[in-house]
Amino acid sequence: MEIKKVALAGTLESSDVQVTVEPFNKGVNFSLESSVMNQYGQQIKDTVLETLDRLGVKNVKINVIDKGALDCTIKARVECAVLRACEASDKNIAWGGMIK
Repeated sequence: MEIKKVALAGTLESSDVQVTVEPFNKGVNFSLESSVMNQYGQQIKDTVLETLDRLGVKNVKINVIDKGALDCTIKARVECAVLRACEASDKNIAWGGMIK
């Protein structure tokens, strides 16, 4: 998938995560802020990168601000932000079948 514009998904509420993606032409530029960085920072990064890989995103700048979200929430927010940034429409999205 090609990132065409800046897009955001999620909130800064407790147990959520805010994900912002934007076009970038040199691989994946990843940044992470988390209230549980010491305990789960690597797991969060792995989840985000695996989700991007599964979606076929090769070039993206992604900023993640985590407030204690579960992996399923992180995957859903990354997926949503990417789909918004790719300007995907309801007609070509396999809702419910993308998250593994």
